[in-house]
Amino acid sequence: MSAPLLQLEGVHTHIGAYHILHGVDLQVARGELTVLLGRNGAGKTTTLRTIMGLWRASSGSIQLEGDDVTQLSTPDIAQRGIAYVPENMGIFADLTVRENMLLAARGAKRIEDMDAQRLEWMFGLFPAMKRFWQHPAGLLSGGQKQMLAVARAIVEPRKLLLVDEPSKGLAPAIIQNMIGAFRELKQTETTILLVEQNFNFARQLGDRVAVMDGGRIVHAGDMAELAEDEGLQQRLLGLSLAAHQ
Repeated sequence: MSAPLLQLEGVHTHIGAYHILHGVDLQVARGELTVLLGRNGAGKTTTLRTIMGLWRASSGSIQLEGDDVTQLSTPDIAQRGIAYVPENMGIFADLTVRENMLLAARGAKRIEDMDAQRLEWMFGLFPAMKRFWQHPAGLLSGGQKQMLAVARAIVEPRKLLLVDEPSKGLAPAIIQNMIGAFRELKQTETTILLVEQNFNFARQLGDRVAVMDGGRIVHAGDMAELAEDEGLQQRLLGLSLAAHQ
């Protein structure tokens, strides 16, 4: 087995007086989509934000391709090829879709500097981005804003995408579009760590799964194994994936 692209060992995170992560051990395999599951408050978002350096790990280590990035700043972590799509999407509502995309393309000062072939590929994933290219992002629907958030993250090739609940609040048709986009992203061998509450979404996309509870990883394995074992689902998550199909 090849070395994981991302590895967390014994990661603790405090936010003010609160101890949120209690020794997280997590491996994310290169070229796979790993889903991070767990009840609300389990520590999933905190894990993503700690990886990205938005919150500093109190102890433990975070390694990317074998290099310790635990103490790096968020911009330095991003420079190493990690993109983060937060739950609130983080788009600039007053800027157009085009301007949002240009800001995300670090190597471009003008639209003409962007990779035209990659832009067309992205428009294939999210046709609404082309349709609303000159529209203020704040006027987009919730689903279109989520598409824009993901599109910004992949406007340039990334080694790793951290995505927090991409299907939250979306209509079923938009969720299916998002599933298709992530499937195509997987074909590019982009490594993805995805936090998700929609278990059908997770089941369709995940290669591997890690389940959090109380700020720790309490289970890690193949998504197919968890999807087929209703007893394990009930024990770890308190529900059945079959109820969400």
